[in-house]
Order: sequence, then C-alpha cells, then structure tokens
Amino acid sequence: MDFPRTALAAVVLAIGLLAATPAPAADVSMANGSVSFSTPDGWMEILEKDGDPEVRAFEVPDPSPTGQIVLARVTVTVTQVADLDAFRAYQSQAAARATTLTGYRAGAGSDPGDLSYTAQESGVASSYHERYWFKGSYAIQLRCVRPQQSQAGAAWITAFDRGCAAIAARLQ
Repeated sequence: MDFPRTALAAVVLAIGLLAATPAPAADVSMANGSVSFSTPDGWMEILEKDGDPEVRAFEVPDPSPTGQIVLARVTVTVTQVADLDAFRAYQSQAAARATTLTGYRAGAGSDPGDLSYTAQESGVASSYHERYWFKGSYAIQLRCVRPQQSQAGAAWITAFDRGCAAIAARLQ
C-alpha cells in the first residue's frame, strides 16, 4: 500500500517543481487584449502582475559568467492614464527615476519616447533601453536591461537587442 502513496507523493513533487520553474515565454496579452506581443524562444517569464499597473517581466538567459552577476531582462508595464498629459507625466517620472541609478549616463540621441542610458548594476556597466507609447487610455513602457558587455559575445547581445526591437515593433 505504500507504493500508491509514494507514487502520489512523487507526482505532487514533480508538479510542484514544474510550477516553480519559469516557463518559456511566447504570446502575451495585456490590458484586456489591448496590448499584445510575442517573445523569442528561450525567454523565460519571471513576473506576471495583474492590476494597474500590469507588468510582465522576462529573463533573457545569458549563459556566460556575466549572466551570474546581472540578470538580463525585459519588462513591459501597462498602466491606465487619463490623457496625453498624464502619459507625459508618467514618462517624465520614469526618466527622472533613471537618473538616480548609480553611474547613470544618458545615451546619445535619447528622447522621452526612446530613452537609452547606462548605469551600474551589481558593479557591472549595464545598458538600459526604455520605450514609451500612449495607446488608447494606456501608458506602455518597454524596458530592456542587459550587461553592456557580455562574455556570451556579440551574437548574444545582437539577439537580445533584436528581441527587444521585435517587441517594440508590436507595441507601437
């Protein structure tokens, strides 16, 4: 009689482990379907927060030692705003918060709708790229963060940036 109980315990443990493991991301829908995008294969959803703001965060695995120090990630935040002025205030607040990061340096050609900068994260120079859109009654922020230089090499950085650009194209 111990076998069925043991088997049941093993199944429950396996289900628990699967639930604790981040699942690969794919198609994402937010704001009651008003905002949707897809993520590249291999990106892992690490945060899902419903409500206002609604947030989805994805880890972009960096297989190099750099990935053990800095979590390369992409975050999409959707929040309701009353009008264009409220959207602009949301953008301004986010840009102001960025300047408080350790080692903040504005990137060339940054504007409020497309903010690029570098800052220190866990002692590693990190590249931040934030994009903003006003869509319907929503403010949308796409934030892509990765080490400025990764030991995974230029191909990994290019793939990360390409994935962020693909999401940006869908969010426009």
